[in-house]
Amino acid sequence: MEIISHNVWWLLLAALPLLLILRVLFMTSALQLIARLWRSVEDHCHVYQFFTVPQLTEQVQENDLYRKVSVYLGSLSSLEDSQFTHLLSGSKSNDIVVRPDPSRPVRDRFLGAEVSWKTEGGGLVLTIRKRDKRRILKPYLQHIFAVSDEIEQNRREIRLMTNSGPVEEGRWRSVPFTHPATMDTIVMDTDMKAKVKSDLESFVKSKQYYHRIGRVWKRSYLLHGPTGTGKSSFIAAMAKFLGYDVYDIDMSRVLDDSDLKLLLMQTTSKSIIVVEDLDRFILPDAGKKPTSVSISGVLSFMDGIISCCGDERIMVFTMSGDRDRVEEAMMRPGRVDFQIHFPLCDFAAFKSMANSYLGAKDHKLFPQVEELFQLTGPSLSPAHIGEIMITNRSSQTRAIKSVIGALQTVNAKRVEQQRLVNSGSGRSSDESAEPASVICRESVHTVREIRKLYGLLKMGSRRKESIDLGSADQKEVPKLEA
Repeated sequence: MEIISHNVWWLLLAALPLLLILRVLFMTSALQLIARLWRSVEDHCHVYQFFTVPQLTEQVQENDLYRKVSVYLGSLSSLEDSQFTHLLSGSKSNDIVVRPDPSRPVRDRFLGAEVSWKTEGGGLVLTIRKRDKRRILKPYLQHIFAVSDEIEQNRREIRLMTNSGPVEEGRWRSVPFTHPATMDTIVMDTDMKAKVKSDLESFVKSKQYYHRIGRVWKRSYLLHGPTGTGKSSFIAAMAKFLGYDVYDIDMSRVLDDSDLKLLLMQTTSKSIIVVEDLDRFILPDAGKKPTSVSISGVLSFMDGIISCCGDERIMVFTMSGDRDRVEEAMMRPGRVDFQIHFPLCDFAAFKSMANSYLGAKDHKLFPQVEELFQLTGPSLSPAHIGEIMITNRSSQTRAIKSVIGALQTVNAKRVEQQRLVNSGSGRSSDESAEPASVICRESVHTVREIRKLYGLLKMGSRRKESIDLGSADQKEVPKLEA
């Protein structure tokens, strides 16, 4: 008997974990059953109201609200945790979209109230308690719009539009915008970059403010500077930063003022409208392309009544020539809100590019490069220096030496031009310019030392010349007296 009782105790101890698991499962299922019963009692005790969101409108077009609700429901954590969820492929190859099971409702909570969505008859049905309807319906729908807009903004593919199509088929043609430039990669003064980002962020959030003061919700930028200084890359970075489409207007393809207005009317919100090389079309001697657009047509495009045909647009105009020669009327506030100058590359920009292109935060040749920039000033565009670095990216030293060589070449050309100018004015070539060979040696002090030596040699030659002249005068005096 003692042996039997001992075995029973061991069996009970071994079965205890199993009994605990069964008890937990029973309690869990019991709690779920109680929750279902309580929900059923609530459904019978409360009066509900139903709102249907059809997939198509009466004009057999996609219902925008249906799309936004579908995007919103796909983001709910309750849907992801559901036992029945549909997984679908999105527009991109690696994009997975979560969709609710049509046979099961999706529950959501907002401001302490519970609502549910269910798919029925090709649409979505919102179920909400009548006592909560007035309190949460409008804020809930606004919440859905805000969340879905943010999700779509993150998902949407940026497009590049060009006015290359015939009039009868619609002027705009689009391709995916895959430019790799971002606000982090563009070469720009740090303070200016921060100011631009702050301005763009403020613009995006200012819809109510613009409408309250009675102004069109748009912003205009003027980018001016030599070719190759990064204006186009900056436009691409703006588009990536905002998630806006880009409408690039080729003015040589615009037929007349009316055609320019039509192109503007066909643009959409959340877009950047670009007109490059504006100075080539408004200056009489800037080598402009053939176009029938008048200056008044350009002004009307910038801030006329036709520019008010849509909201949330950014207009960007670029110029490669002298901004001061452009009429002041074009640069007044309202037509241009923000001006950005893109200069040639200086030493600070060179260091930023060396870090980005070559991974060189510092290098033994940097002092020589700085000495050259002090001697020549900004003389090469960021595009030129960037191409040199890309070509020689396998070796930091070779890339930097190639930049040094390019700066030497520019300085040599300047010295030669100055020599020719001085020669034409009657001065000797020895007095007009310093030789280009003095720039950039192994030591940073070599330039200064050679320049000093060169100056001493010039002084010595002048002294010798004056002595010779004096001797000649002394020899000629007796002849003059005779």
